Amino acid sequence: MNSILQQDLNNFEKILEKAKQQGINFLNNLENIPTSNKNTIDSKRNLNELGLGSEEALKEFNNRLAPLLVSSPGPRYWGFVTGGSTPASIVGDWLASVYDQNTQSVTSQGGNSALIELETINLLLQLLELPDSFLGGFVTGATMSNFTSLAVARQWFGKQFGKDYAKNGISETINILTATPHSSSIKSLSMLGIGSQNYTVVKTTEGNREALDINDLEEKIKALNGKPFILISSAGTVNTADFDDFEAISELKEKYNFWWHIDGAFGGFAAVSERYKHYVKGWDGADSITIDCHKWLNVPYESAFYLIKKDHIHLQIETFQNSNAPYLGNALENFNYLNVVPENSRRLRALPVWFSLVAYGKEGFQDLIEKSTLLALHFGNALVDDGRFELLAPIRLNNVCFTLKGNENQDNVNSFLAKLNDTGKVFMTPTFYQHKKGIRASFVNWRTTEEDIKMVMEVMKNIINDNF
Repeated sequence: MNSILQQDLNNFEKILEKAKQQGINFLNNLENIPTSNKNTIDSKRNLNELGLGSEEALKEFNNRLAPLLVSSPGPRYWGFVTGGSTPASIVGDWLASVYDQNTQSVTSQGGNSALIELETINLLLQLLELPDSFLGGFVTGATMSNFTSLAVARQWFGKQFGKDYAKNGISETINILTATPHSSSIKSLSMLGIGSQNYTVVKTTEGNREALDINDLEEKIKALNGKPFILISSAGTVNTADFDDFEAISELKEKYNFWWHIDGAFGGFAAVSERYKHYVKGWDGADSITIDCHKWLNVPYESAFYLIKKDHIHLQIETFQNSNAPYLGNALENFNYLNVVPENSRRLRALPVWFSLVAYGKEGFQDLIEKSTLLALHFGNALVDDGRFELLAPIRLNNVCFTLKGNENQDNVNSFLAKLNDTGKVFMTPTFYQHKKGIRASFVNWRTTEEDIKMVMEVMKNIINDNF
C-alpha cells in the first residue's frame, strides 16, 4: 500500500473527526457566511508527485477552496428553489458515503441495497398519498427524472406505431403538448433526440396564470386527428408555483390516447399539506411524475426521484435494459435498477431521504411546507407594504415573483438585484414574467424564519434609499 495512503488509514479516525468538526462549524455559522461572493482561485494547480495526505489536503482546502463556497444551505438562500440539509439527511448522506453501495438489485450476491431504495419510494408514496400502482427510483435531479420519465414516454409513443424506438431510433415525429415547461424538460427533449423546439405550446389560462388552458389543450388534441401524443404538465411552475388542472386532464385521458407526465419538482409536495393538497387532486392518473428531494425535502444535493406506473414496466425495461449483460438475468424476474434507469453506477441516494422520512414523519414535513408558504406570504406582504415593490403574480405556494414598482424602474431591476446579492445577506434569482423583468424568491429551507425576512427587507430598503 502507498505510504501516504497507509498513513491516512492509520489516522482515519482523527481525519474524520477533523472533517466532522469542520462541518459542524460551517453549519453552526451558516447565518454569518455570505450567500454569494466574488472570491476566485487560479484553477491551474499542479498535481504533486507524492501526495500530501488527507490532513494536509484539508488544510489546503480550507486556505484555497473553502472561501469559494457560500451558505447555500442557509436560511436566506432563496434562489433556485434550494433547500438545506436537515440533520437526519446529513446522517444518511454520510452513511451513504461510508457504506459506498452501488445500488442495483434487490437480490444479489453483491448486496441488496435496492431494497432500501424500494422502501424509501414506498414511504414517499405514503407521504404524497399516491397509490402503490407507481414504481419509482432515485436519480440526480429534475433533469434526469424528467429524462427517465420522458424516455419511457418516447418508447410508449413508438409502440403506438408498432415501433421500438429504443432499438431502432425515432422514425415518426413525436407530438409533445405543454404550456409552461421547465427548462429541464426541454433539455430532456433535446437529449432524447425529440428536439428542444419540437413541442406545441398550449395557451395558458386567462388572467395572471401559468397553468395550461384546458379548452385550448383539447382543441390542440383534436387537431392531431387521433394521433398519440405526450403531455408535459406542471405541479408548481418555477415563477409562480402554478398548477395545471389535473382533474380536467384526467377526464381528457379517458377520451384521448396520450402519455401524461407531471413535472412536480417542488410543487408535488403540496400533497403533504391539508391546506394545499387540492392543487394536486387527480394527479394519481398520470403515467409519470418527477419530484426533487433536494428542494422541499431538504436533503443534500443531488437527489430526485421519478414515479412511473407499474403498468409501464415493460416499456421502461425496453428503454433502459442492460441487454449486453446476460449475468443480470431476466429483467422482469430479477428486478434491477440498472434495467429501469439511465445510470449503471448508482450511489445509495435513497438513504438521506429514508433517514429524513423516518426521523421527521409526515407531520414534520407538513409543518415545514406550511411554514414555508406562510413565510412566502409574509415576504410578499412586506414587499407590498413597503410601497416600492410590486408582486408580478399571486403567491400560490412558496415562490414570490416581484419587481420594482413602476415601469420607469424596469431598467433598474437587474442592478438592484446585483447589489442585493452582492451584500451576501441574501440570494435571489432574476426572472422575466409577463413582459417584465422580475426577481424570484423561493421559500423551502427549514431554517428560514420571519427574522430572516425582516433582515432582508431592511437590506432591500437601504439599497433603494442609497441607489434609486
